[in-house]
Amino acid sequence: MQKRLFFVPLAVIIFILYFTVFGDRGLLRINHLHRDLDDTQKRLSELKEENDQLKREIAALQSDRRYLESIARRDFGLVRSNEVVYQFPPQARSAAPQAPEPAAAARQPAPPAAAAKNPPAGGPRSRQ
Repeated sequence: MQKRLFFVPLAVIIFILYFTVFGDRGLLRINHLHRDLDDTQKRLSELKEENDQLKREIAALQSDRRYLESIARRDFGLVRSNEVVYQFPPQARSAAPQAPEPAAAARQPAPPAAAAKNPPAGGPRSRQ
């Protein structure tokens, strides 16, 4: 009988704790909602910052002639009547700059065998 009296309050406490932690309004749900709130506030601040940036750009487009000119030059390639445009071919981006060789290795004279095989142009001619 006493065991039964012990298990009944224990079962009620476990039941209450279960719904306190895992229930619809439990601790886990509250923690999840707080994380969602933080993410939403972060996104809101990012959107407000972007909105302010766009408002500044609208104001510049409406009033700043230099900004309009820079956009026309950059996006549409417009130039003034007295300007000359130089166009250069695009450089290959795949060719990475190579590290320069050490100066000592570049200044070493060629071995004598290689010099004998390839005489310098315009040098003394051999007699036959």
